Amino acid sequence: LSCLDNIDISLRLSSFFGTSESRQLTMQMMQNPQILAALQERLDGLVGSPSGYMESLPKVVKRRVNALKNLQVKCAHIEAKFYEEVHELERKYAALYQPLFDKRSEIVRAAYEPTDEDCEWKQDEEEELTEEMKEKAKVEEEKKDEEKEDPKGIPEFWLTVFKNVDLLSEMLQEHDEPILKHLQDIKVKFSDAGQPMSFTLEFHFEPNDFFTNTVLTKTYKMRSEPDESDPFSFDGPEIMGCTGCTIDWNKGKNITLKTIKKKQKHKGRGTTRTVTKTVPNDSFFNFFSPPEAADFEIGHFIRERIVPRAVLYFTGEAIEDDDDDVSERHTSSEGEEEADEENDPDYEPKVRVQMSTDAPYCRLILRSQHTEYILSPPLMHLCLTRPQTLILLAKKQVL
Repeated sequence: LSCLDNIDISLRLSSFFGTSESRQLTMQMMQNPQILAALQERLDGLVGSPSGYMESLPKVVKRRVNALKNLQVKCAHIEAKFYEEVHELERKYAALYQPLFDKRSEIVRAAYEPTDEDCEWKQDEEEELTEEMKEKAKVEEEKKDEEKEDPKGIPEFWLTVFKNVDLLSEMLQEHDEPILKHLQDIKVKFSDAGQPMSFTLEFHFEPNDFFTNTVLTKTYKMRSEPDESDPFSFDGPEIMGCTGCTIDWNKGKNITLKTIKKKQKHKGRGTTRTVTKTVPNDSFFNFFSPPEAADFEIGHFIRERIVPRAVLYFTGEAIEDDDDDVSERHTSSEGEEEADEENDPDYEPKVRVQMSTDAPYCRLILRSQHTEYILSPPLMHLCLTRPQTLILLAKKQVL
């Protein structure tokens, strides 16, 4: 017989012998580590399993629930139409933003020198300086300008943006930086009206010694309608795949590959020779090769955050805002998860079994609700015969 079968038999015998015998027998059982392990395994198997609530409903009620599900599918299709119109709005406003982004690019690459009026920036009250401090700062800046050559535009603008953002800086290698100094602009192009939903990231480079391309692209294809096989999973447009481009590297400049030398020993003669092999090398420019899953997050982030707010990532101001957003989302999501656990009729609390030090009982802990319950012999028997009922009792906090 299994450990759990032995417990079941013992508990039935304990009810026959009486209270004192029951406690003594329970204590002996719960001191057995094999029995505790078996009970833990039984409870672990319940986590994540259906509560049985839906199966317990009368047939006529189940029929009405199916009607509600059909309504939900129709809602998902209406939601898809909503997102299609949002995409059209994005296309419309992208055209309005573009002249401003073009002007930004001209300033960065020194094609346009902004006027004094363009450069006038009203400081926050915290940043305002006294006239004396302003004059002193002006003299120091003029002195520095005299010592340095006159820089053109805003040097290393996009490289600085990339280095300031953790998601992008993790992709950068030291050998990427000389190339990214030549990056002049990043643009987002949306698919035309009536075409399948997609967007393309365009990385514009000035002529350089590394490759002949002036533009490198990555296109993200999106699904904007519910999946017929799983309509309830629809939560807005979803990136389904992406396509990079071929980089036309100049001879000896392909940093996505590296050459290594390995020594090989001949099995028969015992001689050793050196073999040269070309292997992949870590680089940001692998981003334009066959994609990985992480590319979806990066592409979405560049489109939604980097391109529209590049100057704020250059200065670091947007990074502080992102940190605040992440902190708020983390706090709210924890609260939502706890609320979901309490309100979800099919939620199964996680349980752990351990031996109590002050009583011959097994202790049941509901970790998600941070609540501890003592499991007495009668409930031990319930756990063995109808474990799902025990979980439901614990969930309703009636133990």
